[in-house]
Amino acid sequence: MMQHTMFVKFTEPIPDAELDQYLADLERAAEGTGVLRTFAARRHVPVPGEEQIPAFVATVVVQLGVADLAALGTVFAAPEVGEVFDAWRARHPFEAAWANHAPLA
Repeated sequence: MMQHTMFVKFTEPIPDAELDQYLADLERAAEGTGVLRTFAARRHVPVPGEEQIPAFVATVVVQLGVADLAALGTVFAAPEVGEVFDAWRARHPFEAAWANHAPLA
């Protein structure tokens, strides 16, 4: 199994209800590919003073679990997933970074 861990940083504050909707839309689109095995999303817990650090600080961390690299490619290529990113980026600009890895034993 492969894990795709995505760090999403909204460039401006986003209301909780809208962040919840973004995550629900992303989960629905990823599930629609038929290859998603797991989905988890967690909000970043701010540390006092971190805004002074010149680093990429995510708003939320999303993990997608899939069987293998081919399945991950299916998620990346799915038009529905791209549409979620495009629609939400137009409403609330964000940046993303990610890493793919096998799960820890």
